[in-house]
Amino acid sequence: MTQTDEFGEDLADFVRRVGELRAARGLPLQEQHTLLDAALFELQHVAENLLPRYERLAAQGPGKASGDRAEEQLLKAVFQLLPVPVALIGGDTVVRRMNPAATELTGVRAGHAAGRPLTGVLRPGDRAALRSQVAAVARGEGDRSLRVHLQQRPGEPLLATLAALRTPNEPHPAILVVFQSDAVRTRRKGGSAAGSHRQLPDLAEATRHAELMDLLDSMTTALLSGPVADPEGTLATAAPVLDGRFADWVIADLFADGPPRRTTVLGPAGAGSAGAHALLKKITDQDPADCPLVVETARSGSVALQVRPDDPECFGRDDTGASVLLQAEVTSLLCLPLCGPRDGDPVLGVLTLFRTGTRLAFSLAEARVIDVLSHHVALAMRRPG
Repeated sequence: MTQTDEFGEDLADFVRRVGELRAARGLPLQEQHTLLDAALFELQHVAENLLPRYERLAAQGPGKASGDRAEEQLLKAVFQLLPVPVALIGGDTVVRRMNPAATELTGVRAGHAAGRPLTGVLRPGDRAALRSQVAAVARGEGDRSLRVHLQQRPGEPLLATLAALRTPNEPHPAILVVFQSDAVRTRRKGGSAAGSHRQLPDLAEATRHAELMDLLDSMTTALLSGPVADPEGTLATAAPVLDGRFADWVIADLFADGPPRRTTVLGPAGAGSAGAHALLKKITDQDPADCPLVVETARSGSVALQVRPDDPECFGRDDTGASVLLQAEVTSLLCLPLCGPRDGDPVLGVLTLFRTGTRLAFSLAEARVIDVLSHHVALAMRRPG
């Protein structure tokens, strides 16, 4: 492992520890003395270890043999050209790379999959099993296979084969995941159905695809018939299209003209209790600048998809200090910047979608569709009068 890799691993561990300290701010005051000691220790670690190592690495400059770079390019090309669906993930199932065959199988672009757990494309019942088997392979307990089902193709079982890949420059092995259908496995075992098996169309997948296309059509119709030269009016037109049919909560924040402000909040249909009304008012009155997730989405211009959010305070807190996400019982969320499709286009607003309770979490394929839709909303917001 190189010095750069060691520094990167230590820095990543430091960031995780700081995140844990930040999440523990809600503990009682009598328990926060220990947190203060830990925070001071982390600051000392930065001053005495991380900063000197960074300065040494910066003084050395980049250095990599051209032969190594050529070999990397060759391996990347082989990975991309493999005719079978292949994904490279870490021990936490987070996707590093997907080849074109895998993106076609899952219906998710490689750019959307990278950095997100591979479990997001699977049925909820298969996710824990995959995480467990990946962890076992990462611990060095040997390669293995298991049956899984994609969210978009729940009726078509797949065989996922997991193998550890150890490279000299990384402290932990990467995991190679190869997908193949049960039909392929049957042929290899000499099953009688090998020659006559015909893949039937997936009714659930076709239905979901039709629903997404209908959503796109409804949004296009609403935007074309909506107001012009009125970004706030455009958001008010787009939000009801998503409310209920795609998300339980639709929250729109405007960044186009001055400080960010919340313009539209639509909550679950039929939520008529006093508690539901109070929560709706809290979210409506909330300052977008107090929502770390909204601020980061506007800054980075990148879509954020979270299932069972790790940080319950990422959407801010109410006046009593209680988490908004916990009060709304959010199980998955999408936070989308409203900007044009080209790099460098300004962020005009942020659209946040919540799903709650027992509703299925947002999938990567749905995130891809809603990302395209958010660009259409941004274009309508910029439409001149």
